[in-house]
Amino acid sequence: MCNNESCCPPAQIFQESICSNFNGTGAAEIVWSAPTGAYFAGTFEIFNSASSPSTVTATMVSTPAGALSAAPGNSDTQSVDQPTSFTITAAAGDSGKYCITLYKRVLA
Repeated sequence: MCNNESCCPPAQIFQESICSNFNGTGAAEIVWSAPTGAYFAGTFEIFNSASSPSTVTATMVSTPAGALSAAPGNSDTQSVDQPTSFTITAAAGDSGKYCITLYKRVLA
């Protein structure tokens, strides 16, 4: 059994970033998903354009569950553990940007 770093190096932490735009449809849209246990943490952000007519919301399936809300011209961000999906709900005419930063532990 290996009990030291010379034969069992520590896990490496990898960071992934995903950014994109969204346009509201009036329905909830899953913009990212992953299998359970794929990522140990994530930071999620939405920015709602100042020209949007209404507030944009988002939810994260995670431990604990996450929720975001951004009025026109504002943003909201939250970090969560064990994320598995990110869903944005925006009315028709709403637009903006979302960014996701994910953290994965990989054993060498």
